[in-house]
This record gives sequence, C-alpha cells and structure tokens, in this order.
Amino acid sequence: MLRRDQKLAIYMEGAVHSYGGKMGFGVIRYSPNEIACVIDSQTAGKDMREEAGMPRSCPIVASVEQALALGAQVLVLGIAPPGGLIPAAWYPVIDRAVELGMSIINGLHDLVGPRYKNVPAGQWIWDIRMEPEGLAPGSGAAANLQNRRALLIGTDMAVGKMTAGLEIYRVARERGVQAEFVATGQIGITITGAGIPLDAIRVDFSAGAVEREVLRYRTAELVIVEGQGALGHPASTATMPLLRGSMPTHFVLCHRAGQAHLTTMPHVPLAPLGDYIRLYEDLATCCGLFPHPTTVGVALNTSHLPSDQLALDACEEIEQELGLPCVDPVRHGPDRLVDGLLAG
Repeated sequence: MLRRDQKLAIYMEGAVHSYGGKMGFGVIRYSPNEIACVIDSQTAGKDMREEAGMPRSCPIVASVEQALALGAQVLVLGIAPPGGLIPAAWYPVIDRAVELGMSIINGLHDLVGPRYKNVPAGQWIWDIRMEPEGLAPGSGAAANLQNRRALLIGTDMAVGKMTAGLEIYRVARERGVQAEFVATGQIGITITGAGIPLDAIRVDFSAGAVEREVLRYRTAELVIVEGQGALGHPASTATMPLLRGSMPTHFVLCHRAGQAHLTTMPHVPLAPLGDYIRLYEDLATCCGLFPHPTTVGVALNTSHLPSDQLALDACEEIEQELGLPCVDPVRHGPDRLVDGLLAG
C-alpha cells in the first residue's frame, strides 16, 4: 500500500534515545521514502542527524499537526514497546493523524485497522503483523537449494540483525552479486515492502512461511535472511523456524559490544560468543541431517560507543577471541562479512 513517493512521519515519542525506537531508526536509515519528520515532544526542534546519529537529516517536531505541515502523508509507529502492544496514550495521536487524512503503518501486535473501518479512498491502514494466507508446514525443501543462504543470528533481541543483513545485502548488490533479502519482521517489511511478520505466524506454519520466502528466491546467488530473537532469550521463539525454514549455509553472529546479559532481563547472562556459535551450528545441522552452516564473522553493534577507536578495540578483542572477522557493519562497512559469505 505504501508508495515510494509518500512522505513519512515517524512517531517516536520519548524513544529518540532508546532501543525501543528501533522501528523508527531502521526506517530512517534504510527506507527509500522521504522522511518528513520525527514526532517527539521531548526533543522537538532538533534534528535526527545530530540528536541520534542518523545518516540523513530530518527535523523533530512535537505534534501530528506540525508533521502534516511538513508534507507528511503517512504516520509510522516507530517504537517497539515490550510485548509489541500499543500503549493507550498513543491512540489520541493515531486518531488525530487519521482525522487529518494520514495513512498509518503499524508494526505492533495490536491491530488498528478495525478502529478505522471507513477511511476515505486513498487513505489506508497497514497492520503489518498479520499472518499471510496460504501457509503450510515446513518441509525442509530449502536444504536442496544450490545457493548460499545467510541467516543473521544473535545473542539478544534488538542487537542489529536486520541492520547487519541490510548492510550485507547493499554491499553484495553493489558488487554485482545476485542477492535477495528476506524480511521477517515489521521493520524490514516496511523498508522493503515484502517479507513475513514471523512473530505473528502460528508456530505450526512458521517454518513453512520462512521456507516459502526462501524458495521464492531459489535462483538468487545469495539469500540473506533477517534473524529474529535469540536462542538464549526466554521470550524468543523465532530461531528454530528460521533455522528449519531457511536451512542456512552461513551464519553471521550479531552482538552488542560489551553486553554481558540480556538487555531486558539482567538476571540472564550471556554465554561466551564461541559457545553461542557452536550451539547455533549444532542445532542447524541436527546431527548431520541438514546443511552445516559456516559462521563467517561477527556483526558488532557499537552504536553506543563514543569513539571509532573504542569500536575498533571492541572488534579486535572479539577477533582475537574467535579467530573470525568482526566489524560494525554500519561504522566500518560489512565488506569483510560479504567476503566470507562469497568465499569458496
């Protein structure tokens, strides 16, 4: 429904400096649409380039009315609160946007379409987290493909799996590689206009949904599958469907520099990175029944580190520990990871 000529306003109230704003950050960084503004009354009057280190400039305003004055046509709910539910305080903002004629992009579990059943022609509500039609259980068919299938795996949620995947995809395409990106979450779907909302799909069909997307790109040289969740996270259920649906040939491990425990569950520590890699690889191959993926490197999220030198030091420490390339794909570029995916 989203046309590439439509200008976006991203609702990020109170989340411009929070991991919870990851939907907004991803759309600002990668969407081909023009970003008219961000809505956040706490930082209004500033710019996202200076305020949050975004790669492109967009003003921060305090209200939907100001966004409309800047030409915004679509309101994107740019915050991912715990549990993926819409806080009650957001509804007056959404109501006002719809009243003013704006369309809505909602990536949360609560659906807003039923609330606005009679929007005029040309105005729409896109509830992304809806199960696609026609799904079937997984069959393992991706194991028979002859291409390279890279799955982004992680030590926690929200550590940069989508970001690393999109950076790898961008550079691979720039090199002339026939690469495709399989979005499995609301941010990637918003950016690319395709994919599956994995956490909205019934578990019996989740591996089949991933498989269907991967098979769609059977002729591609490299298929990059956006990861979700983490094996060590008690609330995460996405990893096994991703493993069985994509039958990956390669892994890229995603981690946040210096992180020692789960962000939202400090009582759950993180294991050594090498142990995570072995666990993911062993589960993927399942006693040799399925392809054994090769982990080609680590995509390290260093966005919270204040200097490039600290970021390089963090990468070097992990390289020494694992003997694998380690880069921040945004700060340093993903070229070494792409090299590993295309080697051999």
